[in-house]
Amino acid sequence: MPDETDSRLLRAVQRNAHLTTQDLGEMLALSPSQAGRRRQFLENEGYITDYRATVDPARLGLTVEAFIQVSMDGHTRANAQSFLALVDTVEEVVAAWTLTGDADYMLRVYCRDLKALNRLVHEILLPHPSVARVQSQVVMDRIKADSPLPVAF
Repeated sequence: MPDETDSRLLRAVQRNAHLTTQDLGEMLALSPSQAGRRRQFLENEGYITDYRATVDPARLGLTVEAFIQVSMDGHTRANAQSFLALVDTVEEVVAAWTLTGDADYMLRVYCRDLKALNRLVHEILLPHPSVARVQSQVVMDRIKADSPLPVAF
């Protein structure tokens, strides 16, 4: 079972996935091999699921971030599967969630400009046969970026 040392390790690697076992050992007051074994255990047990780089969307020319709520026309398995297959092929969609409430799905998208967002909504999402309604909110400014999860064992 994970303990407080594992909590500290998880907090550290969420802030910096490049930490070496030497770095982790120093931070956790462990030998590098002990720190490495703990990190390996947390990976094997599914606490750590991935390591990735964060890329600046503006540097890629993606100047519009938006959240799009999608309401389905009918709630059948076939509609859901068809819509999710579409979402999976649209590279502008970087995250998707199912929701409770008025909308069925929330999509997080990045587009080059408002014209590209308009095309995504009107030429890709709305024409889909299972989509009843789409509502988008354009992000004006990001106040807090995705941050580490709170960790305590």
